[in-house]
This record gives sequence, C-alpha cells and structure tokens, in this order.
Amino acid sequence: MAGTFRAGPNNAGDKVLAMKGTSSPELAATAAVFANDARASMLLLMLDGRAWTLTELSKTADIARSSASEHADRLLDAGLVEEMRQGRHRYLRLAGTPAAELIESLAAFSGRVRPAKQSLDAQHRDHTIREARTCYRHLAGRLGVALTDGMHAKGLIESDFSLTPPGLAWLTSLGIDLPKHPKRTLTRPCLDWTERREHLAGLAADMLLATFKKKAWIEHVPSSTRAVRLTAAGREGLADLLPTDRF
Repeated sequence: MAGTFRAGPNNAGDKVLAMKGTSSPELAATAAVFANDARASMLLLMLDGRAWTLTELSKTADIARSSASEHADRLLDAGLVEEMRQGRHRYLRLAGTPAAELIESLAAFSGRVRPAKQSLDAQHRDHTIREARTCYRHLAGRLGVALTDGMHAKGLIESDFSLTPPGLAWLTSLGIDLPKHPKRTLTRPCLDWTERREHLAGLAADMLLATFKKKAWIEHVPSSTRAVRLTAAGREGLADLLPTDRF
C-alpha cells in the first residue's frame, strides 16, 4: 500500500554528518527564532531603532506581557536585541545594524505581505508606511526608492551603488562629512519589501536620513512608529532628485 514515509531522528544522513565532525553555524536555531508571529512583530517594531518597553511590545504583538518577556529572552539569547533596564522597566532594542539588516532582508526575501486590516485607520497607516518610512537608520518606502532613482539619474551613485565624485560633493554640500576610514560600508543596495525595488542603505544613507531630519526636510508621522513624510522644505531641497508629479 502506497504511503508517505518520514525519516526518524537517527537516519543515516545524520550519522554521516556526525562522523565528519565538522563545525557549522546553527542556522536552524537562529531561523527558529523568527518562526513565531509574536517575535516577528516585535522585531519589525524595533526596526525604527528606538528602545521599547515590554508593555509596548506586547501590545503590538497582541500577547500578554508575560509572553512578551519569554519572547524577549529568546531574542536576547539569539543576539538579535539588547536590553536596558531603568527602574522596574525593561527596554529592548535591536542589537545594531547587522540585526536590522538581517530582519529587513528576510522581510524582502519572503515575498509575502500580510495585508492590512480593512478599517480606514489601518489602511491609512499602511499607506503612510509604504510612502516613506525609516528602515532602521535610513530612508525606505516609495520616497526612499525614488530618491535612489534620482541619485542614479543625476550620476551621484554608480550602478553598483558606490558614490561618484559628484555624489561625494553633493553630500559635502549638505554638511555631511564622511569618515576617511569607515567601519561600515558607505553605500549598498537594500531591497525594499513594499516597493520590491532597491533603495540606498549603508553609512552614507544613515547620515543622509539624519541630515534630512536636522534640516526638517522630513518629519515623523504622529500616527506611526516608522512612517515619515516629506515637508515643503524637503520638496524644495530635493527638487532636482525627486519627480515633482509624485511628491
């Protein structure tokens, strides 16, 4: 009779791997940390770079605070977040740029997007996050992709996203002083999970976002944790790079 067979835990393949005795990263263990909707929601919330209390994280994930505490311990053990304590409060934030890049890469790689709820409020929040948002410390969404397109068109970055001499001059004109010996990659592509196209990331992109905020070219959307929007000053300052009919 035909049937489905499932190998047991002590199959021949496992024995061969054990006999080889080679070390390898615990990829499955790390992947298991992401295989939970509550933990995934908590990580996505922390992509704004801020520190969040367990109460705030539990509300976002729609779980009890005690459950959020257990999930936080898993994230800490995996090295994805770091913890700060202030009095009775426990704060969590992402453990730096590598963790943020991993989360954003997984979000883009999945190719699947859970649709927003049909309420007007949820649809509005979804629209604002798709228009423009912070991707940890750089700009993402439709605005981030459009800005990257404009930088390509104006010859500020090459096809491999490296900065050109005019690009370096433009950053200098904005008051951005890039380090001579950066510890991180200055520019790199980052696949945008809503636009399905690449936007600019890297240290230079982080400094651009900080500069835009300082110049009040973008502002935070009050109803969202990560959404931002272009201001009138931003439209004027970036007029040469952004299509006027879209922003």
